This record gives sequence, structure tokens and C-alpha cells, in this order.
Amino acid sequence: MSVEGNASTRIGLIPAAGTASRLSPLSCSKEIYPIGFDRDRGTAIVACSGLLEGLREADVETAFCVLREGKWDIPAYLRDGTPFGIRLAYLINRVPYGVPYTLRQAFPFLRGATVCVGFPDILFQPRNAFRRLLERQEDTDAALVLGLFPASDPHTADMVDRDDGGRVRAVHVKPADSPLRYAWVLAVWMPPMTTFIDAYLSRAGEGRGGRPARKDAIRREDELYLGTVFQRAIDAGLHVEAVTFEDGWYVDIGTPGGLGRAFSGEFQSSLT
Repeated sequence: MSVEGNASTRIGLIPAAGTASRLSPLSCSKEIYPIGFDRDRGTAIVACSGLLEGLREADVETAFCVLREGKWDIPAYLRDGTPFGIRLAYLINRVPYGVPYTLRQAFPFLRGATVCVGFPDILFQPRNAFRRLLERQEDTDAALVLGLFPASDPHTADMVDRDDGGRVRAVHVKPADSPLRYAWVLAVWMPPMTTFIDAYLSRAGEGRGGRPARKDAIRREDELYLGTVFQRAIDAGLHVEAVTFEDGWYVDIGTPGGLGRAFSGEFQSSLT
């Protein structure tokens, strides 16, 4: 499957290759863990439901979900995406060194498309967040636009420093402490950013055959964060903007605390 066209084509990228080690054991992959019930539709609400709805709301018709081997319950449940109003295709991750490598599996299929990235284990509001990121990109011609949300635990997030106009000055990955208030949760990027990430990962040590160019180039424990790559893009002079959702929220259900919050009355009322 390939996507022909230009940057007006919008493609979703969904990294789902994690091990959910912080929640182990689970009865299913965390991305499809039930977190509620939609009485109107008579269907369960799973962790990734909000992300798929957010992509669909932004007129994203196709998304690539990148899995690791063994997580076959995800395509078994989501199928081709028809129940969620979006076409889903699945790829298998081969390089377990972090989200940038996971997403890179889809790069050969993008063909110059606009990319919308979200995490299938993170709940967020407002639902139209991707659309607002796309609007900011069109207004600013930025290579990358980040969706920022208030963060209660900066040491678990990528905190973002931006100026009064919304231009991003720096991304701080999981700082021990930070005076910053907002973390990035969603991203929209253009073809120049795809090209940058691909080149950066090649320089970081991964050969085009999917294996490290040198045995000591990247170790399994040296996970590369997407926020780190975003910072390198800023250092290289790429234009990065942000949309701040001051009244928005996000919950990472990949942690025991986050999963517990997802079942609280505060968030259950926002799921449908």
C-alpha cells in the first residue's frame, strides 16, 4: 500500500509497538484496553478510540498502525478501521529502539504526505485538536506543529518552551524538574520533517536494512525519544510551532496511575 499525492494528503501514524511493562500483566494490548462504554452505539470505548476519532475529525482517511510481533489482538479488534470511520493498515516494527524507529517503518509509504501522530494509549480532549494543529501549520508553513496540554507530572513528559507567538524554542525530554507547564501530546508534520527524521536516524546508526550500522551504535537500553528528535530539528533550524490547549487534558493509561484516572468520574463523562 502506498499513498500517492502531495502534502494535502493526510496520513495518521500510530506507534503501537510497546510492551506495556508498567501495566503487566494485562489481558489484552493496552491500546485496545476497555475504558468505558458508549451506550448510544452499544460498543466498548477502548484506549485508542479517541485517537482514531480525532484523526477522523481532521479528515485523515488512512492511518498506519505500527505493531511489534505478538500484538495481533490489535488488528483482530480494530480490523480495517471501518467501525471507526478510518482506513487502517498495519506494519511490523523491526528496530526496538524507540518511537522514532517505530514510526519510520511507515516512511516508505508516505509519498510526501502530511503526517498526524498520536499515541494510542493517551486519552485527550479536545477532540478537534488535530484539526487545529493542521490549521496552525497552514497559517505558519511550519515543518512541525505540536499539540500542547497542561502536564501534572513534568518528569514523565516532554515539556515544551515556546514564545508568546507559539513558536517552539525547545523540547525538554522528561526533565527531573521544570518550570514549564505544557507537554506535547500530538504532532503534525510536513514532508521536510519526515526527511529530517529519516536522515537523523540514519546518522544515529541504523542502516537501511533495518539493523544498526555498527554493533555498538545503538543499544536496546538507549531508547531514542521522539521529543529528542524534535529538539534536533529545532537545532537544525526547522520551523516548529505549537498550539496550546490551555483548557484541554490528557491521560496516559500506560501507567497504573493514569489507568486509574481514566476510570474516574471526571474523565468518564468526557469519553463519549
